[in-house]
Amino acid sequence: MISPISPTILSDGIPIAELLASFEPGIATLLGATRSNRVVRGAEFYDARDAIPDEADLLLLVPSPEELSVLQIEGLARLAARHAAAGVVVKCRDDDVPALEQLAERTALPCIRIADQLSWRLFDSLLAQALGERRHRDDAHRDRGLEPLFALANELAEHFGGSVAIEDLGRRIIAYSSVPGQLIDRLRTQGILTREVPDSPFNDDQYRTVLRSDAPIKYPRLGDEEPRVAFAVRAGALPLGTIWAIDSSGHTELTDEQDARIRAAASVAAAHLLGDIHTRRTTHIPREARLRTLLDGSDVTGSELAELGHPEERGSELIVFSPSDDARQTTLAQLRSTVQRHLALHRPESVTVVRGNRIHALVVHQPLLPVMGLVDPLLPVIDRLVGPGTLVALPGTAHRSGDVAALRQLADRLLDTAERYDGRISERIVTVGAVQTLLVLERVESMFSTEPELLAPALVALETHETLLAETLEAWCANLGNVARTARALSVHENTVRYRMRQIEEQHGVHLATPDLLLTTWLQLRARRLAGKKNPR
Repeated sequence: MISPISPTILSDGIPIAELLASFEPGIATLLGATRSNRVVRGAEFYDARDAIPDEADLLLLVPSPEELSVLQIEGLARLAARHAAAGVVVKCRDDDVPALEQLAERTALPCIRIADQLSWRLFDSLLAQALGERRHRDDAHRDRGLEPLFALANELAEHFGGSVAIEDLGRRIIAYSSVPGQLIDRLRTQGILTREVPDSPFNDDQYRTVLRSDAPIKYPRLGDEEPRVAFAVRAGALPLGTIWAIDSSGHTELTDEQDARIRAAASVAAAHLLGDIHTRRTTHIPREARLRTLLDGSDVTGSELAELGHPEERGSELIVFSPSDDARQTTLAQLRSTVQRHLALHRPESVTVVRGNRIHALVVHQPLLPVMGLVDPLLPVIDRLVGPGTLVALPGTAHRSGDVAALRQLADRLLDTAERYDGRISERIVTVGAVQTLLVLERVESMFSTEPELLAPALVALETHETLLAETLEAWCANLGNVARTARALSVHENTVRYRMRQIEEQHGVHLATPDLLLTTWLQLRARRLAGKKNPR
């Protein structure tokens, strides 16, 4: 299964008929008499482990439909239609075409067949190119909401003498200067032509530094790159983008006037970035993409927390919500919406995503406002709007971008353990402390399963043939050899306990002469019995 990618959301999109006409004949065919004027704004691979994205007008790419029955594909199509998808894209055999055409007509959702010899990666690239070209044609008629940013870039360029670019968090150039005679280099020219920042080995470190800094930063000439001044665009502590100005003044240090000018420009840009609905849409997806990168732990550059507006010195706390089994397929989108609205009221920097069958949220750590107090009042709201049974994991705090994936893995362990032993854990907000003993015992049981030579044969025989004696021995160990407490725990007479313990020692050769023997005996009995009481998943 191909891993899901973050969808490319565009300003306006392109009708399906026009999109397919842009491909060479035979690459993609629309099945059935469905609407070909449906607008496409982006695409995303479908993964059965993840929820369908909430964003409208996406093409859902289904790389392995041969593994699904027509009925399952129809169910997927109906679910995609409820999420306002633009259509589904599949590969199929010629024999399956009539069934898929009827499916498209029943669901009123366009179904596109692509050629078998065409790889999914290549088709995804063709889609991105076709949609990107349409975006650039649309950009020729600048969005009226962004027009003030172009004027702002020109004003700043007249002062610095060099090209100015205003970027969003996705490192896309959303406005740039066009002052005659401005200093410009190859990198900026390439960025303006593609509307995206070209790749550079210095990018990640520079963006991380700029987004963390409270002051403008001056970068000297580097190779064929002209000197630059950079500053973050923020709404409070929340980053929205950056401003980059090529400096032709020749000054090695930032002057007071340059500092004041770029700060003022950033303040004006922040107001427009917050107020313009199109820009708000472009900054929303990069924030989710950053969190997905952190959760996966692959391709982490180290600048992600700064780009999310999370100071590393304070740390970021991960919150993971896991709905009950019977609600997972229908309520993930509603749960995420509920969580995001609540967190945004108290922590504007929060960002949430659906990953698998759980909701993951990242918020800045605030020592005086524990995250437990943030989540606790949210549970009754979730119960009322989504349904009862949602568990929440609080795995801890990350101080570096690379730490988030480890927290996600720990959160999964906490939730999996709590769900396996449902009824044994009273808390719905699960921390390491709440399930620590279960985690330890599970690890011990796993060790015995993989290394059976560590098991005491006499105890295995008791567990198999003398369950009453095994139960008595476990209770005796748990009560540290106290006969009276063991008898009360088993609801038997003390003499019964003494008699059984003599049997265990004399007939089965189990001797507990040292504390170590007592400990290892109890661990074997306890861990293996607990493993047999897991809830079936």
